[in-house]
Amino acid sequence: EEFDERDSKIKSILFALCHFHSLMLERKKFGPLGYNMKYPFSNGDLRDSASVLYNYLEGSTAVKIPWEDLRYIFGEIMYGGHIVDDWDRRMCEKYLSYFMQDEILDEMELVPYADGLSWKSPGPGTHEKYLEHIETMPPESPLFFGMHPNAEIDFRTKMCQSIFELLQSIQPKQAPGQGSTEQDIFATNPAEEMCNEILDEVREVKYNVEEVASLSEQEKGPYQFVLMQECDCMNCLVHEMVRGLNELQQGFKGELTMSEHMEHLADALTEHTLPVWWVKLGFPSTRPLRSWLVNLKDRCAQLDEWFEEPRIIPKVIDVSKLFNPQSFLTAIKQVCCQNQKLELDRLHVYTEVTKRIDPKSVDSVARDGAYVTGMYLEGARWDANTNCLEDSRPKEMFTRLPVINCKAGLSQEREDKNVYLCPTYAVPTRRPHFVSWPSCAPSSRPPNGRWRGWPSSWISEVNISESVIFEMESSPGFGRVISILLSPD
Repeated sequence: EEFDERDSKIKSILFALCHFHSLMLERKKFGPLGYNMKYPFSNGDLRDSASVLYNYLEGSTAVKIPWEDLRYIFGEIMYGGHIVDDWDRRMCEKYLSYFMQDEILDEMELVPYADGLSWKSPGPGTHEKYLEHIETMPPESPLFFGMHPNAEIDFRTKMCQSIFELLQSIQPKQAPGQGSTEQDIFATNPAEEMCNEILDEVREVKYNVEEVASLSEQEKGPYQFVLMQECDCMNCLVHEMVRGLNELQQGFKGELTMSEHMEHLADALTEHTLPVWWVKLGFPSTRPLRSWLVNLKDRCAQLDEWFEEPRIIPKVIDVSKLFNPQSFLTAIKQVCCQNQKLELDRLHVYTEVTKRIDPKSVDSVARDGAYVTGMYLEGARWDANTNCLEDSRPKEMFTRLPVINCKAGLSQEREDKNVYLCPTYAVPTRRPHFVSWPSCAPSSRPPNGRWRGWPSSWISEVNISESVIFEMESSPGFGRVISILLSPD
């Protein structure tokens, strides 16, 4: 009854607000593709926003509706008060800029940028009329949120993974000899087999950082400090691995009493997950143990190549195989600062996507900056023919980027509207593993297109078999966030 007595303008705005609220809540099911972080949106946000709307408009004598004020109240205070990430805030603002406008007072399309999917706002009417109109809503799909249909594949895949992980976790664990045959009792422990295998692979891994530190001041620059930092990180990780595995090996032989720490390590090796201390001392990753060990070998191989000739960097650096990719990007700015006598805080890292798909085709070091690889694009694809971003192909979740030339330059006062600024993340879970804000590349979409709400980014840690990425996000869009990942995890 109270709703029916409201002004027709308030009814239309309230319906748009409810639709906006449902989008904000339901996006959470898409995980990192929906938001870079988790937010506690609730019905209380809608209730308070509606109360503010009533109080703001009921006593107002203005002819025009203060859309800008409403967008600020909803986007910066009510819902924006929960939002921490800048890109999530931009997506929220984009939704509100579309729904909070004069067209909502009439019949307006509520599903923008979706080919073949349409649902318009109803005209002013009774409460029952609005409920009847809601029943005509099309079936829910990522297009309803302004997202790519591939987002549904990712959502369903992760649901299946979580269900099977839950089923695996509730399986009963047998104690040695309990309900086992004589052959099983004397069989080799899977954890012991994995322990011996890993020890054989990493026991000899060690980098003498003093060799690089002993270089002369002329030979030692920002890139060499990055190398020393990476070697230190690898030494710390391998030392902890060898120490823990040696203790566990002695425990299996009966030479040491099995401690709680050793039992946790044995359980992790059995379940093919990463032990806690390996995660703390290691690199950001969502890989299972086997895949993680393969990636560790690849990182060692890159360090070996660089360590042989520490005075110069490799022709192409795989940034997905660095513990701290940010330090390498900072080194690019520091070298530019030294060579061109510029202020470091005024420099920005710019990216130029080359035509070279295979890093081995690069025959020399970059003249300006450095060549990097290991980037994967999520939420969009790279068109090598037109040198710009395009929509992802169906069922193509990640796209490998060609070799990229990262170079430093002065920050531009004016933003190029045809360039998509793509944030970079180390793993597909995005936050807190943020890397940088490189400018990605020209986009075929105009600035008012749909990219902002479509979850697109650059990602450097992608395991294709496990559906993992390292992301960099872009700027112009509606329901989609484009990101780049650093390496297939």
